[in-house]
Amino acid sequence: MPEPGRQLPLFAHGPPNQDLILRSAVNPTDTANAADPTRADALSRRAQELLAAAKPAEAARLFRAAIAANEKHAAAYYGLVRALRDAGRIEASIGAALALAVLTPDDPLAHGELSISLRAGGHIREAEAAAARARALAWTNRLQSPPPDRQP
Repeated sequence: MPEPGRQLPLFAHGPPNQDLILRSAVNPTDTANAADPTRADALSRRAQELLAAAKPAEAARLFRAAIAANEKHAAAYYGLVRALRDAGRIEASIGAALALAVLTPDDPLAHGELSISLRAGGHIREAEAAAARARALAWTNRLQSPPPDRQP
């Protein structure tokens, strides 16, 4: 694990390669039954149960399998980030959070998760940048949403 405070070269050489980041969050040996959304949902639900039972390493394995079954399953990425962080695998959690941010670039919660993982890894400067991005996205989303109906 790199020393805390070391600057990560996030996007230092241009925008990230989305396919590479998404594949890096998944164990390549877990690709059986690829593109099966129903299987991905079932695996993700079981992984959430394991995470709730304080078994983050086992949950991470199932979240990876869910992602292998459906590489666009954002909920599985959220779970994987949390499971890896809870298991103490901070750098892996950062990688999964980066994959989530690439998968859902306009989601403030994805950038918030990235910020939390970066901060846990001691990458304060990058964590602040991710948190700022999350705040900006949340504000933009709020401004773009229709106003609530005002009843007299």
